[in-house]
Amino acid sequence: MPDTSHIKGLILCGGRGTRLRPLTYTRAKQLIPIANKPALFYVVEDLVQAGIRDIGVVISPETGSEVKEALSAGGTNPWNARFSFILQEEPLGLAHAVKTARPYLEDSPFVMYLGDNLLSGGIAPLVEDFLRSDLHALVLLTPVEDPTRFGVAVVDRRGRVTRLVEKPREPPSNLALVGVYVFHPVVHEVIEDLRPSRRGEYEITDAIQGLLDRGCRVRAHTVRGWWKDTGRPEDLLDANRLLLSHQTGRITGEVVDSEVTGEVVIEEKAKVLRSVVRGPVHVAAGAVIEDSYVGPYTSVGRNALIRSSNVEYSIILDESEVSDLPCRLDAALLGQGVVVRGGGNRPFRHSLRLVLGDRSVVSL
Repeated sequence: MPDTSHIKGLILCGGRGTRLRPLTYTRAKQLIPIANKPALFYVVEDLVQAGIRDIGVVISPETGSEVKEALSAGGTNPWNARFSFILQEEPLGLAHAVKTARPYLEDSPFVMYLGDNLLSGGIAPLVEDFLRSDLHALVLLTPVEDPTRFGVAVVDRRGRVTRLVEKPREPPSNLALVGVYVFHPVVHEVIEDLRPSRRGEYEITDAIQGLLDRGCRVRAHTVRGWWKDTGRPEDLLDANRLLLSHQTGRITGEVVDSEVTGEVVIEEKAKVLRSVVRGPVHVAAGAVIEDSYVGPYTSVGRNALIRSSNVEYSIILDESEVSDLPCRLDAALLGQGVVVRGGGNRPFRHSLRLVLGDRSVVSL
């Protein structure tokens, strides 16, 4: 593997997460747990596994302190990484975030990674390819059904990028930019000359196009496996499904008079009592499942309670309670400390889908 000591990481944790409200009224979108681990932690692990331990984190005034606290991990820093926190006062685009981080990045090549993106297979091959080449940028692409929602690239037969467009009305291809980029420091010169787009933002696609206009070399890799931008509730649930589908079952908690099948993780001090749990399911420490059915692709957070209920394909965050429901809770996303209770009503056939912010209370 090439020497990675001189390359830095840059994780973008700004933005307001409006598509994930109400959850993001009370937390950074990058810290919403997926398979009971914040999305941001997967990004840090990916950078560290690629040999990058010098990591800048771009934060916003609203959620910066929360991100700092999460990455301090109680002072233990399990990744053995060096974090530098960079305040971006306003979310004025990805290229603006790079400009804000320039004093930290200096003249180092760097990997820019969006803090709410998940990628299978890791970025190590991407970093190795860049370090072994004379490229000025290396981008990651994936085919998408609706290219109008993304930055879109045109690539020639050799994998060289020839053109980029941000959220085009008439897409020139179906290849969307994934939230991982590797840059030579020459990109700073291009960003200095950028003007805001029609959205009022400094677009990273414009910066890469600026590199192309200067004759710089930009190559693309295509995602092998899967990629998720976890910007919407349905994306979080799908990311939860993908991550849980690759876990290996492990039971260190208490299971009493219950049926547990498939790849199920039940952590220490968690309890499954008189219930059916069909994996893949992840049950965090201190959670209790009692007289219930918990179906595939569900994660249950720390100290959460599911009692006399039927839950499937859902994310239940820490300290939430689901009890005595007259219907199945399906494709639900419950924030921390949420309470959803039935009132002894007659059962009905329909399923219930909820997206609730922290500390919400719902009675049925």
